[in-house]
Amino acid sequence: MTEKILILDFGSQYTQLIARAVREANVYCEITPYHKAVVFEPGLKGIILSGSPFSVNDVNAPEVEIRELIGKVPVLGVCYGAQLTAKQFGGKVEKSNKREYGRAYMQKIKENVLLNGMSENSQVWMSHGDSIKELPEGFELLAVTESIPVAAFRKNEGDGVLYAVQFHPEVYHSIEGKKLIKNFLVEVCGCAQDWTPAHFITDTVAALKEQIGDRKVIMALSGGVDSTVAATLIHKAIGDNLYGIFVDNGVLRKGEFEQVLKTYKDNLHLNVKGIDAKARFYGELAGKTDPEDKRKVIGRLFIDIFQEEAANIEGIEMLGQGTIYPDVIESVSVHGPSVTIKSHHNVGGLPEKMHLGLVEPLRYLFKDEVRRVGRELGIPDELLDRHPFPGPGLAIRILGEITEEKVKLLQEADYRYTTGLKEHNLYKTVWQAGAILLPVKSVGVMGDERTYEYTVALRAVTSVDGMTADWAHLPYDFLAYISNEIINNVRGINRVVYDISSKPPATIEWE
Repeated sequence: MTEKILILDFGSQYTQLIARAVREANVYCEITPYHKAVVFEPGLKGIILSGSPFSVNDVNAPEVEIRELIGKVPVLGVCYGAQLTAKQFGGKVEKSNKREYGRAYMQKIKENVLLNGMSENSQVWMSHGDSIKELPEGFELLAVTESIPVAAFRKNEGDGVLYAVQFHPEVYHSIEGKKLIKNFLVEVCGCAQDWTPAHFITDTVAALKEQIGDRKVIMALSGGVDSTVAATLIHKAIGDNLYGIFVDNGVLRKGEFEQVLKTYKDNLHLNVKGIDAKARFYGELAGKTDPEDKRKVIGRLFIDIFQEEAANIEGIEMLGQGTIYPDVIESVSVHGPSVTIKSHHNVGGLPEKMHLGLVEPLRYLFKDEVRRVGRELGIPDELLDRHPFPGPGLAIRILGEITEEKVKLLQEADYRYTTGLKEHNLYKTVWQAGAILLPVKSVGVMGDERTYEYTVALRAVTSVDGMTADWAHLPYDFLAYISNEIINNVRGINRVVYDISSKPPATIEWE
């Protein structure tokens, strides 16, 4: 049975970072809203209470009964979780004279298993408006900082194991924070740290065989990381009973349809059918200039084609999807105990429309974990390391109406840009990069001739998860090189600009 750590989410912006830190220690974990009943299944090894934007002294402050948890498994309270612990057991939590936010330096008062291996004056990250002024009776102080009297503490032995820290060990700025989390996982909870990509593959393939049996599964493939890894896992379980459909919608990157299809068939030996539907998409997109209209056309037409192909395969009962964990995490609303679930958008409403059972082998993995599993499966790096690419493809990187001529123009410019990033060892330093064809023409001079041609904007951003992003500070000499490459080799483009907008306020894509 897989060991598990449960993270109770009180609405902190850092909750997913706790999960990532636990997973990096090769321990499986799940995030659940604080108000959901905890199921103490045999594999549950410990519970972590997250931070929160609330004050524990708010009238409607979110709560769990910590006494009911610690009698069954060890508990670690982080920031709000620490304050909630102190308050519930009779300590004093009050608003700080000043909001404590940013770097601080933790000093150990007492050696303890939770702080093993951490240095004196270890840098930690604070983000709280309340402070614990007095510990409850029966609790022991473990560490302080220069500005707060309680930075880490534990409950004395008795009716359960309970640790708490006032700072955020999960964030990058807590230099030794992951060491603390690992100490809790291994030394306190006794986790075996055996949740590895190889272990995940073995367990998942066995579970897929049991879930699917001898039924047939159909799946839309895109060449993206998630769908490729999911399809490879399903194929490993059921072989050619997985039917892959890869649609060329006319707005893929240059050569992508042929290259990806070849990799699927020759390298991964998937049972996949390629559908050349370019003309159909171009016909439906003609005259459409509104970004939402373009998205709707592409989404609707894709579903139509997918359903047509599915109807040609007898006995399809299940739909495979590359859903990953951030798509399905129930996150606590800061306005109360309601939860919001991020809907998965890859294949729209297909499961409901086609009355198919869902197969989602990656639904508990983060993106970086999907890549690690992919490498373990032997999927080529050129597929695993690809930048994110929007579902509507180049249609939302061509501002205005889509024509086959514009698509070819942008494909060539984008190809030279991404190839240049790879040749100059810059591709892996950015989260996402692409070229955007603008709906404006400008005057240029080439030789003795005047030109009147299109402008291309280059976009490159750095990010962790795509929720926020900064423009990538690519070297000037590289930008000069790429500008020359595009203008000299792509007839129809005579001007190149670089987008230096961050998200927010801008978005990564232009439409």
